[in-house]
Amino acid sequence: MKTILLIIRWIVGLLFIFSGLVKANDPLGLSYKMQEFFEVWGWHSFNDYTLALSIIMNVFEVVAGVAVIIGWRMKLFSWLLLLLIIFFTFLTGYALFSGKIKTCGCFGDCLPLTPAQSFGKDIFLLVLILVLFASASKIKSALKPAAALALLLLVTITTTAGQFYVLKHLPFVDCLPYKRGNNLQEQMKMPAGAIPDSLSIVFIYKKNGKQLEFDQLHFPADFDSTYEYVDRHDKVVRKGNGLQPKILDFSLQTMSGTDTTAAVLGQPGKYLMVMARNLDDVADWSAGFEKIKQAAQQKNLPVLFVTADADKAAATFPNATVVKCDATVLKTAARVTPTYFIMEGAVVLNKTSYVEEEKILKEISSLK
Repeated sequence: MKTILLIIRWIVGLLFIFSGLVKANDPLGLSYKMQEFFEVWGWHSFNDYTLALSIIMNVFEVVAGVAVIIGWRMKLFSWLLLLLIIFFTFLTGYALFSGKIKTCGCFGDCLPLTPAQSFGKDIFLLVLILVLFASASKIKSALKPAAALALLLLVTITTTAGQFYVLKHLPFVDCLPYKRGNNLQEQMKMPAGAIPDSLSIVFIYKKNGKQLEFDQLHFPADFDSTYEYVDRHDKVVRKGNGLQPKILDFSLQTMSGTDTTAAVLGQPGKYLMVMARNLDDVADWSAGFEKIKQAAQQKNLPVLFVTADADKAAATFPNATVVKCDATVLKTAARVTPTYFIMEGAVVLNKTSYVEEEKILKEISSLK
C-alpha cells in the first residue's frame, strides 16, 4: 500500500505541477478563459479579477503538486486538492454537457483538450485524490518542516515571478497560432477534412397573437403583410466534425472600413506590424514606438499600427499608418500591448514585447 500511495502521489503531484506551469506560461490565457465562463454565467463583475485569480490558481497548483510529492501536511493538502478537483470537475462537466464552452483551458493553449478529455482527466484525478484523502494520516513528509517550507516558498516565489515576467515579455513558449515562424494565411485556412455545421435560418413571426416559426424553405402559403416579424436565428441541422482554422476572425480594415487583410498579408518583402489592443497606457511606450518606427523607416521597412482603438491611435500617432482589428483577436495575437511583429508577407519572422526595445532595434538593423 505504501508503494501504491507513493505512485499516486507522484502522478497527482506531477499532473498538478504540469498543469500549473503550462498555464503560468500564459496567465492571461487562463484569465480570458475565466472571463468566458463568467460571461456565460452572467457574472460580468468578476472580469476585473480574473488575472489575479489566474496567477493565484497557477501558483497554488504548482505548490500543491510539490507538497503532495514530498508528502508535506497531507491532511491539509488532501482537503485543498479534493475541493479544487471537485471544482475543476464541475467546470469541465459544465463545458462538456452544456456545450457552451469549447475548451476548458486545463492545460492552456499548449495542450488544448476537448471538454470530454478534460472531464475524463478530472474524474481520473478525483479518484486518485480520494485515495490520498482517505490515507492522508498514513503519509509522512520526506523533508523536515524547515526544508519543506523553504522549498514551497521557493516554488511560490519562482512561479509568481515567472508569471509577472511573461505578462511583460510574452510567454516563454508561444503556443498560439500567431507565433514566430507561422504563416498567418495558412493558419486561417480550413483544415483538410473539415466538415462545417449545416445550418438552417429559422424565422419567427407573429400572427393573430400567435408566434410561429418556420425556415426559409417552408414559408406559410398565406404569408403576407399580416405576419409581424419578431426575430430570426440559425438552427444546426447537421453537426460538422468540429475542425476549424486555427485563426478565426483575423481581419484588418483601413480607417474607412475597407478590408485590407489580403493586401497586407500578401505584400512582398518585410514590414513591421505593431499590435496594440488599446492605448490605455500609451505614455509608457509611445516614445519607444517612435524610436522603433524611425529605425524601421531608415531600413525602408513599412510600419503598420494595428489596434482596436483606431481613432485614438490616429490622433496619437498622426504620421503612422493605422489599421483596425477586433480587440478579441488582438488579445490572442498580442498578449502584451504593444507587441512588435516583423513580418515577411504572411510569415511571422519575429514577435517581441515592447519592453525589449533594444532587442527590437537590433532585429530591425540586422534585416537585409
